[in-house]
Amino acid sequence: MEKNIRIIVAGPRGKMGQEALKLIQATEHFELVAAIDRKFGGQLISSIEGLPAIDAPIYDDVEKCFQEIKADVLVDLTTPEIGRKHTEAALRYGIRPVVGTTGFNETELKDLAKTAEEKKIGVIIAPNFAIGAILMMKFAQMAAKYFPDVEIIEQHHDQKLDAPSGTAIKTAELIKMERAQKAQGHPNEKETLQGARGADLDGMRIHSVRLPGLVAHQEVLFGGNGQLLTIRHDSLHRSSFMSGVKLAVETIMKIDVLVYGLENIME
Repeated sequence: MEKNIRIIVAGPRGKMGQEALKLIQATEHFELVAAIDRKFGGQLISSIEGLPAIDAPIYDDVEKCFQEIKADVLVDLTTPEIGRKHTEAALRYGIRPVVGTTGFNETELKDLAKTAEEKKIGVIIAPNFAIGAILMMKFAQMAAKYFPDVEIIEQHHDQKLDAPSGTAIKTAELIKMERAQKAQGHPNEKETLQGARGADLDGMRIHSVRLPGLVAHQEVLFGGNGQLLTIRHDSLHRSSFMSGVKLAVETIMKIDVLVYGLENIME
């Protein structure tokens, strides 16, 4: 009989958090043992309107939660700053973090990787949990060998805190591995409005759109002589991310290093 994976969810009232609770409830070998929420400490998940009928306790103090609750995995779906603090705390208590918040810089990732290696605890940080989005990134990396001129347009809901998105940055980093650095556009081009050409990563331009009604969308445009190749992915509902969350939770029990990007655990 397969042993249950005991999970703590941080950010249970968020749109992603609510989908994660549904996933745990629907997955036979997943068990929600607690949640971390800044407003409803001391209550049960089942007592919060709109959340599933699961009698798991809610903590507003992450340290107290990790001290009192025996858990295998933390699923963190909060904000970049809070997500970093929760990840560091989880590692101190021997809990494996699956993190869906972006905003980790290179130094922070290196520090977390070192801690994970020392403690032999798996960490998965995924800029995007949608399987289709991972394929979009992989296809873009393949195309970059043949189309070095590329721009990225990412579109998200207007409540997203970081720009550009972690997915856009990760896409550009994967393309960078296949593409020689080059400055794009006319060498004498001038922005008459600052930022008009978007962010610059290794000569690639990244443009961020924030509007109500959007969820998570990205297109990678490759330009060549007489042709344009567009690779696009759309997440139309946050349930699209849950297959990746499930894969990450199951995989993290088998690894003892930090993995950045879901593409590294997809076969």
